[in-house]
Amino acid sequence: MKLKFLIFIAIVLTTVSCSKKKKTTETQPKPVGEVVINEYCSGDQYYSTKDAFRSTATGESLDRETAKKKARSNASSELAKTISATLKIVGDNYVNSTEFNNKEEVTETFQEMARTVVDQEIRGCVEICEKLTQRPDGVYVSYVALELSGSKIADSYSNSLSQNEKLKADYNYEKFKQTFEQEMEKTTKR
Repeated sequence: MKLKFLIFIAIVLTTVSCSKKKKTTETQPKPVGEVVINEYCSGDQYYSTKDAFRSTATGESLDRETAKKKARSNASSELAKTISATLKIVGDNYVNSTEFNNKEEVTETFQEMARTVVDQEIRGCVEICEKLTQRPDGVYVSYVALELSGSKIADSYSNSLSQNEKLKADYNYEKFKQTFEQEMEKTTKR
């Protein structure tokens, strides 16, 4: 009888302690007003790499095509900023590592060419992701990710530099390519 009573007490205590734990986790307050958001065309696979520049953006509008245009425009703008910043660093590092007589003038030339190259090449970017959603209020939300090959940018930039009369004698393609690749390696780690 004592053994049955002890087993009964053990079962009751186990049941009570388990049910208390269960109630504790169920009664934890949930964040008020927070909703999990699924953002398309974003994440690690859409970050720039050593081989390609990438950008993502969204656009919203009551008009479907306007939402898509806004998203593409925002992504293009972000892509252009990233490429311009990278080319500025490459230009500065390249000029500083060479023996140009007038470094200030050469740096200005590199920056001017970078702007021209970015303006020309950004039109050739590839859409690697596009999703379109519509909210209950009728607003379309367009998600887009764009990509542009790093080697395509480097080649176009290099061609522009090698055709410049001021730089022609001193321009070293291999040194430029090495400087560009070093900067692209850093892009992967960002």
